[in-house]
Amino acid sequence: MPTRIPQPEDFNHLPPSLHVSLVYPEVPETVTAILILFHGLGDSEAPFAGFARNINLPGVLAISVRGVSPLPPALLGLPDSYDTGPTKHFHWGDDLTLSPSTGGLDLDPGFSKAEDLVLGKLIRERLVERCGWETNDILLFGFGQGGSLALGLSSKICEGEKVVDVTEGGKATGTAFKGAVSIGGPLPASMIPTLSSREKSRTPVLICHGSSSESIDEDAIDILKKEFIDVREVKWRKHDDSMPKNKDEMLPVMQFFAERLRGW
Repeated sequence: MPTRIPQPEDFNHLPPSLHVSLVYPEVPETVTAILILFHGLGDSEAPFAGFARNINLPGVLAISVRGVSPLPPALLGLPDSYDTGPTKHFHWGDDLTLSPSTGGLDLDPGFSKAEDLVLGKLIRERLVERCGWETNDILLFGFGQGGSLALGLSSKICEGEKVVDVTEGGKATGTAFKGAVSIGGPLPASMIPTLSSREKSRTPVLICHGSSSESIDEDAIDILKKEFIDVREVKWRKHDDSMPKNKDEMLPVMQFFAERLRGW
């Protein structure tokens, strides 16, 4: 199938729980790659559409996705007044469970629903089958829980029984993304394929985190290196895992994007 640039109408009949915001480059006809963005716990797609506009990657169509389930504002410590009006807070998990060790929300609540909607409906049905793109044309970027989803999808996509592995010119397609960036989100154990004889994922991965990260430690990095061929780690000087706030923090992300946009 010839590749064509996705249009807004291509996403009109997505399931109601899968809402996207599209950000085209200045000249839409120049699109040669796609960036899918996943916000953090309790956020929505709008700020990450703004983030995509700000970084303004040349020739890239950005698709900012809303979390697949609403999150009660009370769980974010917000007052009851936030319960009025349209829902503004979303998450990617199958459930809202508390971690027995921390008492906070579990970092791995299961991501089956998000996987089915994002990987199944958005990526495979709309971008690949309908518009003719390949998965190695697609970059993923996520923050916090959204970063965990980006890594999990990059691991899941290499499952042979779920993906038709097409070979063109000796290069397998459909089993890897162009690249994945996670800001402070670890790879969830629930999304690691269980097939023992599987190969490592070929999706290049960048993981960025603070120097005192509560989510990314040596064990989390070791897990990534067991699952992915190419893992780059950036430990910021700041303590927390918040989104990049200055040029120094954003530079490794932009360098990774630039490299991947030049690659396959």
